[in-house]
Amino acid sequence: MSKFTHLHVHSHYSLLDGLSKIDELVSAAKKLNMEALALTDHGVMYGTIPFYNACLEAGIKPIIGVEAYIAPRSLTDKSGKIDSDYYHLTLLAANDAGYKNLLKLTTIAHLEGFYYKPRIDLETLKKHSEGLICLSGCQRGELSRALVNHTDVEVRQVLQKYLDIFGPENFYVEIQRNSREPNPGEETLTQKLITLAKKESLKLVATADCHYINSDDAEAQDVMVCIGTGRTVNDQDRLDMRSHDLSLKSAGRMLELFADVPEAVANTMEVADKCNLKILINQRYFPNVDVPAGQTTAEYLRAVTQQRGLALYGKNGQIPEEIQKRIDYELNIIIKKGFDTYFLMVADVVEGAHQHGAVTNTRGSAAGSIVARILGITSVDPIYYQLPFERFLTEHRPTPPDIDLDIADTHREETIAYITAKYGHDKVAQIITFGTMMARAAIRDVGRALGIAYGKCDQIAKMIPIGKQGFHMTLDKALDLNPDLKAAYERDPETKQILDIARKLEGCARHASVHAAGVVITPKALTEYMPLQHEPDGEKIITQYDMYALDINTSGPKALGVVKLDLLGIRNLSILESAVKIAEKRHDVKIDIYNLPQPDAKTFKLLADGHTFGVFQMGSSGMTRYLMDLRPKSIFDIMAMIALYRPGPMGIIPEYISRQHSRKKIEYFDPRMKDYLERSLGLLVYQEDVLLTAIHIAGYSWEEADKLRKAMGKKIPAEMAKQKEKFTKGSVANGMSAQKSEELFALIEPFAAYGFGKAHAASYGIVSYQTAYMKANYTVEFMAALMTAESGDMPTITEAVDECRKLSIKVLPPDVNESLANFTVIDQQNIRFGLNAIKNLGSDVIDLIIEQRKTGGQFLSLEDFIKRMQTRNFNKKSWEALVKSGAMDILGERNQLLANTETILDFARGQNKQTNQASLFGSGMIEPAKLKLRPAKPATKKEKLGWEKELLGMYISAHPLDEHSELLKRTAMPIRQMIENNTQQAAVGGIISRVQKILTKKGDPMAFIDVEDLSGTIEVIIFPNLYAQIKNLINESTLVLVKGKLSDKDGEPKFLADEIKPLGQQSLPVQPTAVSVKIPAAATDELFEQLKEAFESSPGDLAVNLIINEQKVKTPFRIALNAELKTKIREILGS
Repeated sequence: MSKFTHLHVHSHYSLLDGLSKIDELVSAAKKLNMEALALTDHGVMYGTIPFYNACLEAGIKPIIGVEAYIAPRSLTDKSGKIDSDYYHLTLLAANDAGYKNLLKLTTIAHLEGFYYKPRIDLETLKKHSEGLICLSGCQRGELSRALVNHTDVEVRQVLQKYLDIFGPENFYVEIQRNSREPNPGEETLTQKLITLAKKESLKLVATADCHYINSDDAEAQDVMVCIGTGRTVNDQDRLDMRSHDLSLKSAGRMLELFADVPEAVANTMEVADKCNLKILINQRYFPNVDVPAGQTTAEYLRAVTQQRGLALYGKNGQIPEEIQKRIDYELNIIIKKGFDTYFLMVADVVEGAHQHGAVTNTRGSAAGSIVARILGITSVDPIYYQLPFERFLTEHRPTPPDIDLDIADTHREETIAYITAKYGHDKVAQIITFGTMMARAAIRDVGRALGIAYGKCDQIAKMIPIGKQGFHMTLDKALDLNPDLKAAYERDPETKQILDIARKLEGCARHASVHAAGVVITPKALTEYMPLQHEPDGEKIITQYDMYALDINTSGPKALGVVKLDLLGIRNLSILESAVKIAEKRHDVKIDIYNLPQPDAKTFKLLADGHTFGVFQMGSSGMTRYLMDLRPKSIFDIMAMIALYRPGPMGIIPEYISRQHSRKKIEYFDPRMKDYLERSLGLLVYQEDVLLTAIHIAGYSWEEADKLRKAMGKKIPAEMAKQKEKFTKGSVANGMSAQKSEELFALIEPFAAYGFGKAHAASYGIVSYQTAYMKANYTVEFMAALMTAESGDMPTITEAVDECRKLSIKVLPPDVNESLANFTVIDQQNIRFGLNAIKNLGSDVIDLIIEQRKTGGQFLSLEDFIKRMQTRNFNKKSWEALVKSGAMDILGERNQLLANTETILDFARGQNKQTNQASLFGSGMIEPAKLKLRPAKPATKKEKLGWEKELLGMYISAHPLDEHSELLKRTAMPIRQMIENNTQQAAVGGIISRVQKILTKKGDPMAFIDVEDLSGTIEVIIFPNLYAQIKNLINESTLVLVKGKLSDKDGEPKFLADEIKPLGQQSLPVQPTAVSVKIPAAATDELFEQLKEAFESSPGDLAVNLIINEQKVKTPFRIALNAELKTKIREILGS
């Protein structure tokens, strides 16, 4: 075995500095026969738990550490260069006490000492030094700096500070020889460190400051550093580490490098022997909940469930027997598994949210619990929806329950504040998450750092296929799947360079952020279990361990086992809450959003008519088409569509629709399946359908059925063979023929992997129904609530205004006499823009306008408005914002008001002066001034629209494209449709709303413009060659038609222009939107099946209509009508 241990090692969690991914790092150490390995990332402990687990699996002793930053003065001193010039220090945990101190030190560094970097000081280090081993650090360590810059006396003083903290037995002098070429400066420092260690009888340790695994990874790591610093490899005066070999060197190589001091290598083993940390993982750290004195949590849970269950389900003072059996069954399992505390805690969180008026919902299998429903955690009735508890929790399930909560996003932060106040500020935090370099983004990042033209990088990135749901595309897979990419890789050295480096960076953490939902709650202080930090660029406290390190439900026995509560802010729930409040106030009704009447004719007509904009999970164009064909009759239809409208099961939708309309007979593969498939028309729709089939037909237990589900999801051939044998044997034993049992297994096998949970579908289906109900029955209130919630998203507001037009709702410009802060319902069927939507209008002016209307009524004239708006903050900027947006139209013509701005503001200032004089001399002595405006030419339609766009972000009174709408329908694809369908080649038309002209590195002009149509906006990139041809056309407010390609750089859709013409010049091709296929009278089922396969083989953007008996029948297919497909269709039709 090796006689060396790496004690100074960085992983990719040293963000954009370290290259080594944890699994690859540990695997490399294993190949080098390392007995132990340390992890010492820069100032963070992000990788601790995955590193610990990977080492144990590999038979390597994990050593947990951190390369700490030491403040030159106190950690609270944060001024100028002196405090940003920190030192490095290597700290390792020898035992549990040392690990706990590392957690605390790292937390203090981030929460208290952060100044450019997370820093601690020696005083703090001394308080938390127990159980730690200290290495003096790299050349940026304080001891190394002192040896280079200070006298022997000062060096001795520095050394003594560390010896006072750690003692000579736990302090080692760290030396490094990493230069690829002879480096006099490095060697001089190393010799001084060796001399000092001998003089002071201290032990040396040799380290390699590992930043990557193999020596030839240096180029990739250099590119990574350039990505992190925003530089390119061609830049001068940048951080460049390539002159050093920072690889994971072998023991033999380290012995060669330190042949003059072999004890420095041997001492690494001594340090490794001292480090014997065991982190407790796979625990159950439930928070403490309050229960009445004299009761256990289990007793209290039973009592509360029984009491509330009686109120919810009781008849004649008793809970029906069937319900009571279900309650007792669930409680027995919950309590036996020790999860009573968890249920009480989640119920308390939901109750706290409801007390603040929040609308909530659950996701996932928790809706299958009647106890959860009784406690108010979910509003889904598992009895009515036939949801099995066992999909959520069984006696044999090794992991704790996982209840995911959705909450109105306007209430999420206050709910977290409630949890924090209830359970303790030191026991609650949100969870960190890491953005990683995925295939396409890695190519663009690498290309940018290498200084390669964006167009080429984007072209390569676009050759990477999109991954399937739940399965990310990798660069290696892409090279196998796309022959063009493979050819470019083999033919073009630049493409090869980009891909080779990107493959090394792919999967590395790029940045940290806050998880959208995760909150942890611990029984003791959080720093007993994990380190903390502030969110990037914010004050929110978050964990340094991600959900994979914390949550057993995410990672199984490899996680710590603290309670993670998923609390996801959902805008649709905020819209629901607001719509209900507006409707209740306007109509003097009480709406119980959790108990709406079912079925409601208006609701289902709304869905059947395709008015799905704003309806939860129903708004996409594809889903809308299916709903119009289906014409749903019940919430079970909604559930089925939510479950089926996703990759995999989508092909079942036409069959479901045919059975719904009796075009096809409802049949069951086996009569015993009717009990659980009747509501889904005999079709396998949900994951539970597979599990129940295994149980009822093949004799599985719930535990066995869950193993079947997992095996099918992983698709391991050996395991699948075992399951197939078990399933078929069980089915035969229960009366099914061998052939049919094999057919049934073949039917359920693919479905188990992508099947949607029924409880999840029920939870989502209820929110879909709630939003559809409110839109159908309180349409104007719902749309006002939606527009208020989406007010920061102008593309959505634009679409909402268009939807209002379709629903005969007028959306009116802001008005000082009617607008409130938010979008407001006016009269019966109008919505007035809110004052908050006006740019450059301060909240104090808005508040004053509304307050003046409350106290003094509407503004009767311009003079009345000016007299009552006496505030220093009512200035030229505010005035112009009100006028240009149309909010002052009721009191004057826009251009005249703007032309007289100074006169009006002078009059306002005079009003202030008169008010002051009147208070001194009496109002009767001062003659009131009169406001006189000089005439001005009225604003043109174009001017008004321009101002509305400027101040409101959209056109309100009209749209410049209104008169061109028919032309756009014939010649262009709506921008929103192009983005939703990911159309690669298209023509779009609209108005230029933004122009940014730049010079390339070669000095060639090009441009970025925003083109807006009636459905949305997209950035169009005009490269130099095209720009030179049409530069005179590129001006704001110009109407254009653009032909080009859709790109999705960094996930943001952009349009790469190939050709641009003024709108109206018909040189660009007309864009067909649909193709019709005439079906012969003698068509068979086999012909339809062949057509279906042909359509599915060529996905694209053209809708497909079938002409059957002279009647046009819409289909859900979208195709690319190429020559190959045309030939296929002709062959199938025989024409």
